[in-house]
Amino acid sequence: MWKAKPKTYLYVILGNWCYGTGEAILIKADIGQSPGTVLAQGIQNLTGQSLGWTSFYISVGVMFLWIPLKIKIGIGTVLNIILVSVAIDVMMPVFPSPDSYALSVVQVIIGILVIGLGSAFYIPCYLGAGPRDGLMTGLNTRTGIPIGRVRFAIEATLLVAGWLLGGSVGLGTVLVTVLVGEVVALFFGIVGRLSKPDNGFSRSKSET
Repeated sequence: MWKAKPKTYLYVILGNWCYGTGEAILIKADIGQSPGTVLAQGIQNLTGQSLGWTSFYISVGVMFLWIPLKIKIGIGTVLNIILVSVAIDVMMPVFPSPDSYALSVVQVIIGILVIGLGSAFYIPCYLGAGPRDGLMTGLNTRTGIPIGRVRFAIEATLLVAGWLLGGSVGLGTVLVTVLVGEVVALFFGIVGRLSKPDNGFSRSKSET
């Protein structure tokens, strides 16, 4: 999981940047953050560092949960930890803060869709999933529990921990917690149907 076609690297980079961008969109909607960002805000309250950096710390921490699941780390894992954290800090100033609650809800939905699309792009590249996505797919493989339900359990755990540390919780948080797993699963199916063996998602035998 450390080498692939250039096109595959492009998909990994694009997918991770989309994921971080989706998180930035949710943050600027300001009606409650995604569970991971709620936890990041809680940690930010303790450290005073940016959301990008606190997200980085969380990603590293979640990766330790891979050990009992025997999930392999790849270049995609490393890129996820770095690119998502950087994208959050870089993209937050790009997006507006909506001036109405209705627009904030719309922006949350857009953010969820961008996160789902990003996940569907980089996870099938087989270069190593991001910490939360790796945990999601690992638990799905080990337990047979549907991927949407596994993602819901992960997000709910992060949410409770973040809330206890003082992170921002609201309608946006509820929407992300309930919908993101199903959106990821939906985009998996769409991207999988559109993908062909030579589009960068599949590697040659010499690269496996």
